[in-house]
Amino acid sequence: MVTIHQPPAHSFNSCSALLGWPSFRPPSPSPPPLPFSPSPSPCMSSLPFNCTLAVELSHPIGYGSFGVVWSVKNPRTGGLSALKRIPRVFQSLLSCVRTFREIKMLCELKHDNILSAIDFIKPDNMEEFSDIYVLTDLMETDLHHIIISPQPLTEDHIKLFLYQLLRGVKYLHSAGIIHRDLKPGNLLVNSTCLLRICDFGFARAVEVNPRTPMTLEVVTQYYRAPELLAGCQQYGPAIDMWAIGCIVGELLGRKILFKGSDADSQLDLILELLGTPSAPDISHISSPVSRKRLLSVTRPNTMQEVLYQLSPNASHGVVHLLSRMLVFNPYKRISCHDSLSHPYIDEGRVRFHSFLCSCCYTFHGMRQYSSELEPSASSTFNQKYEKELTSIHTAKAHIFAYVSSVNAHLPSLQINQNSDQYQKFLSYCPGSGPAPDN
Repeated sequence: MVTIHQPPAHSFNSCSALLGWPSFRPPSPSPPPLPFSPSPSPCMSSLPFNCTLAVELSHPIGYGSFGVVWSVKNPRTGGLSALKRIPRVFQSLLSCVRTFREIKMLCELKHDNILSAIDFIKPDNMEEFSDIYVLTDLMETDLHHIIISPQPLTEDHIKLFLYQLLRGVKYLHSAGIIHRDLKPGNLLVNSTCLLRICDFGFARAVEVNPRTPMTLEVVTQYYRAPELLAGCQQYGPAIDMWAIGCIVGELLGRKILFKGSDADSQLDLILELLGTPSAPDISHISSPVSRKRLLSVTRPNTMQEVLYQLSPNASHGVVHLLSRMLVFNPYKRISCHDSLSHPYIDEGRVRFHSFLCSCCYTFHGMRQYSSELEPSASSTFNQKYEKELTSIHTAKAHIFAYVSSVNAHLPSLQINQNSDQYQKFLSYCPGSGPAPDN
């Protein structure tokens, strides 16, 4: 650990005002963490092993193509958590595979800037198992709602949010995972400006075989990389870096950077900013039709001019970093690891590790900084288990066993299915949405 004097509190005091809450104050100096072995609380240890605890539903806080999220009271802690319902999981094998992948990622990815699963509502038996209920930490809002709010968004906010986003994505990429749906609505934020990446419904492991085609039905259109729009079915982590560039542009301008009406107009808007790509920069695009279309009209590069006009916060540093992220050729696009070395990130790093992270601590007024501020995953995410999911019945059995095994030593969490709130919870049932096939 490295000892560094803690910066003054007033310089880290702007996030709560941004969200309309009382000003955030850094926590009081705390002693260094001690070795900890999880053990049930006294009230838990007095409960019989087969006891169940009731989760109290409060109100809906969000929903999307694959689920609905409610604020609930966690009976184990007495505090509030978020409960996501994923309905109709077992209607198709593709849905089973995608959902199993998502819940395994939520359980296995442990990082400050990634939303993790706390527990599941355990199904009574496999026959009645149709929906999945996953409990996570409750986050007050998301980056989309912050962007569209009337509250000022300073350069300090942008640096802090961007650092955390890059820190979380670096961890994902080091685990061999592509998120494939990074957008402001999937970046949760709380009153201290802690940011966490959520929604792994489209995420998957990096494809090791470069000839294996992958689905193009990923990433919300406004954040979709040009190689996807041009029909490339072989892609990698660079698509996440393009999405991050779009998100930063949106933070600066408080509006979507590329808002096309369809895939073709989306690509046209990108070309208006980047200009016509060179022939070598489209060599990775296999479709002759797409290559011809990209070279059909000569367009100048207007990036510098447009980016500087987005906002008074568009400094030289952020424009330079954006110009490295918003690159047509994915092989020339900056990586997440290299982005974290960019000077623009430095202030966000200091702010995050002064008050928000779990890897550093304050002792006797001195901040003790970890020697590894941006950790990588200890191992890559393994998708080999998916080869065993050969039918809906087999997949259901695997998912049932996995969900039932989480926190099996603790009393199970249950919902009162006869309550009015539960019936309202069921009524918030989103469309099935497109399930990615690979």
